[in-house]
Amino acid sequence: MSLTESSDIEGAPLIKPSSTEHPLHEAVVEACRSVYDPEIPVNIYDLGLVYTVEINDENEVNIIMTLTAPGCPVAGDMPGWVADAVEPLPGVKSVNVDLTWNPPWGMEMMSDEARLELGFM
Repeated sequence: MSLTESSDIEGAPLIKPSSTEHPLHEAVVEACRSVYDPEIPVNIYDLGLVYTVEINDENEVNIIMTLTAPGCPVAGDMPGWVADAVEPLPGVKSVNVDLTWNPPWGMEMMSDEARLELGFM
């Protein structure tokens, strides 16, 4: 491996960028905000559990998310809840939700609103 290849890998973002310029992005984010972790009174988006919202030109939505811990009791259900929240949006062709554990979730990923709600600010 050359030095260039090594630095490309080291410089790669841990979280794939979202399609923030897509016209459906805000609606998808708001739909994600309607989903809550049953144990935490803050929506999954502001908790920082949604890593990537990728929307292609055909309006197919791919969401990469994580959970607060691998042993989370809703691990099998949460991706379906997210898909159910996003799929009915006008213009959305399809939704795919993938779980990842890399990078692991940490409290620093929460929005200021979530920190305030949970008493961390």
